[in-house]
Amino acid sequence: MAQRDDRLFHPSFSTDPWWWDAWRPSMERGRRDVPARADVALVGGGLASLNAALELARAGTSCVVLEAKAFGIGASTRNGGAVSAGVNVGKGLGGLRGVEDEAEKRALLTDAAQALDHLEAVIAREGIDCDYVRSGRFSGAFTPAHYRAQEKQCERLNAFGGSEARMLPRERQREEMASDFYFGGMLVDRAGKLHPAKYYGGLLAAAERAGAVLVSGAPVEALAREAGGWRVSTPCGELRVEKVFVGTNGYTGKVTPGLRRRAIPVASHMIATEELDPALAASLIPNGRTLGETKRVLCYYRLSPDGKRVLFGGRPRFTEVAPETSARLLHELMVERFPQLAGARIANGWMGNLAFAFDQLPHMGEIDGIHYAMCCNGSGVGMLGWLGQQSARKMLGGGNRQNAFDGRPFPRQAFYGGNPWFLPIVGAWYRHLDRKDRRAAERGEG
Repeated sequence: MAQRDDRLFHPSFSTDPWWWDAWRPSMERGRRDVPARADVALVGGGLASLNAALELARAGTSCVVLEAKAFGIGASTRNGGAVSAGVNVGKGLGGLRGVEDEAEKRALLTDAAQALDHLEAVIAREGIDCDYVRSGRFSGAFTPAHYRAQEKQCERLNAFGGSEARMLPRERQREEMASDFYFGGMLVDRAGKLHPAKYYGGLLAAAERAGAVLVSGAPVEALAREAGGWRVSTPCGELRVEKVFVGTNGYTGKVTPGLRRRAIPVASHMIATEELDPALAASLIPNGRTLGETKRVLCYYRLSPDGKRVLFGGRPRFTEVAPETSARLLHELMVERFPQLAGARIANGWMGNLAFAFDQLPHMGEIDGIHYAMCCNGSGVGMLGWLGQQSARKMLGGGNRQNAFDGRPFPRQAFYGGNPWFLPIVGAWYRHLDRKDRRAAERGEG
């Protein structure tokens, strides 16, 4: 374990997510026995599975959500709580890398925009108190070349996704943040933020209230086809169902090898500062937006819902490292953007696994007869929930239109079976390219 610096870490430093102060995962949530039969088994207790379960149960379909550990222990309560409406689909400055057809781009962005509508509808309908606000977001341009690329991206987002986006030049950047770190950037009004643990807790309660059966401590050990459906084996018993949905995302295991070899688990790390001086906190992000950037190895950050802390995340390492190590690296990155936070100590430092696809697009569909939704590439708070709902409607056979993410080719790479051994190499290379781009920009070459 890395040694803690008392000047950097608060005396009560915790490796639990700061969000858990308001809602904490517990094995007491959910039963411990598996029913003998149901219509649908949902593997994994994340946002995709819970949204799917809620949709299924509301339609009168019996369903069982099987969570390997405690409900809420994974990335669903560990993320930054930013909600976009297709802004990050495809990642990269141009987005939709590898998608050449303009009609296909339009379909992807138009459909992705529905994720925000779905999330807002669920929060309102189920009365979920999760500090949700449509706050908008600001994406800082890491170089002038990135700003020019954002201008083109902005046009596409507005034309296809109704994103209500506009550009903010560098000379006006302090309208959005107390920093000159970026070269301007893009403002997107159609975006929001929430408290992820409170949202998850409310969603879990809504699914159970609708009639979904929740089973904690039930890792799926085997899936076997049999007449009329599937046999799902867990340490808590066997379940027979007609259909299986997998929403394990960054925690996909060996029981579904067809999905595991397509999903790349990537660690994302976060810190929460101690409570700040009120005037300082209020000055940092005056309009309360979520903030991101165009770096390859990006950072994302915001104020806590009470406005007293900075919550700062990123991928200083793509894999799991000691919380003290990642916290120290994130603090350095935070101070690069806000030098005025040099003296702010770290109260919490934690991580969670998200999932990337090789084409950096979200995916839903069927593999080997198993329904799935995963790989939202860091934008899963809204997108995973919507894909889960869409998967449920597909399983219900409701005749809903096939969305642009359903059944897309889900690529894999030779010799990859689910162990992302290459991530440290990729991370180091991306950090090198980011430094190179930044140095060129500071010389006036970018």
